[in-house]
Amino acid sequence: MPHVLRILQAARLKGRPSEADLATAVGLAEAEIAAVLEPLVSGGELAQVGVRVKLTAAGRARLDTLLAAERATIDQELLRQRYLDFDEFNTEFKQLVTDWQLIEGVRPNDHTDAEYDARIVARLADLHVRFAPLVGEFVRLAPRLTAYPNRFASAVAKVQSGEPTWFARPLIDSYHTVWFELHEELIGLAGLSRVQEAAAGRAE
Repeated sequence: MPHVLRILQAARLKGRPSEADLATAVGLAEAEIAAVLEPLVSGGELAQVGVRVKLTAAGRARLDTLLAAERATIDQELLRQRYLDFDEFNTEFKQLVTDWQLIEGVRPNDHTDAEYDARIVARLADLHVRFAPLVGEFVRLAPRLTAYPNRFASAVAKVQSGEPTWFARPLIDSYHTVWFELHEELIGLAGLSRVQEAAAGRAE
């Protein structure tokens, strides 16, 4: 059952993921993913779209039920406290992404200024070190999130090794993609909505 929840939620967050995308998102081997996918596809909860899958209405209904059951097991008071901690990091990260994409807030960063990029990467690395303990606390609160520490670590390592696309590029497991998905998870676990969070200025 935990694998089903992880896979359905990953399909919701990613839209039309491949098996490899799902394996990375949930921290399972592709062989394990395939074994869980087959009954979900045959049961009509996921639909096969070429080499990718997408969540169906039946899958979304089952996912909502599973998420509600999970939410009932979470220490909501502690989660809300930790979510406030996350919000502080989120404000910092949003500024970091802006600075990565725009120089002085106006000029698109074409990544030809190595010194500028190095300063931003150093700030990302610093944020990652400070943020990692909080991610660990979220995993303790909701063990289903166990893949997130490795996903963040993998993305920041790639950026530090000179692969800038792993900072904020969509459609890959970039640091920004993983951050966005964790934020979505926290919103759901706390029984909030992205509309509420956007109105409060806390959405990416």
